[in-house]
Amino acid sequence: MIRLFDYWRSTASYRVRIALGLAGLEWETVSVDLIEGDHITDAHLARNPQGLVPVLEIDNQRFTQSLAIVEYLNDSRALGLLPDDLGERAKVRALAHSIAMDIHPVCNLRVAKHAVENSGGGITMQSWMQTFITSGLRAHEAMLAEGEFSHQSGLSLADICLVPQLYNARRWNIDLSDMPKALRIENHLATLPAFAAAHPDATLRTRP
Repeated sequence: MIRLFDYWRSTASYRVRIALGLAGLEWETVSVDLIEGDHITDAHLARNPQGLVPVLEIDNQRFTQSLAIVEYLNDSRALGLLPDDLGERAKVRALAHSIAMDIHPVCNLRVAKHAVENSGGGITMQSWMQTFITSGLRAHEAMLAEGEFSHQSGLSLADICLVPQLYNARRWNIDLSDMPKALRIENHLATLPAFAAAHPDATLRTRP
């Protein structure tokens, strides 16, 4: 049995749902409600001492950290999400990391809440998110390829990171009009079943 400990609106979980779909796998979703504090219960901390989602149980093992999970699925199910050429592989990882390791951590809810609560009223949640997501995505836009995928090699780890981040940007009313490459890529990826099925709106409709 494959089990994904998931929060429907988590962009990290969204990445893993896409990868599971690309692998053609079926899984059981176990909801970990971040708003209700399920992630800091003893039961979840026993699964992941960081108190984060996602957690994936597969192949009689348990994995945390979305990019590590996606790379495991890529390697174990031959998904082809990283180019064979080492230089191009590094470029795909750089694209993925610019979102997952630069934008995402500073915009993690607990980080943003801490900044807002200690700003003396000078920072709002929306202003924080808009500042860091906008600047991060503009830089990412400059790194993107000109075609239907983030990298010229085709569907890759970078695409799995881009789509959830654009979803999150819209949640915070970020203007994406000056990011035509990202929007073109997103429009194409939305036509792929694994991406459509992993969308938070679809997940919310089907989750237990």
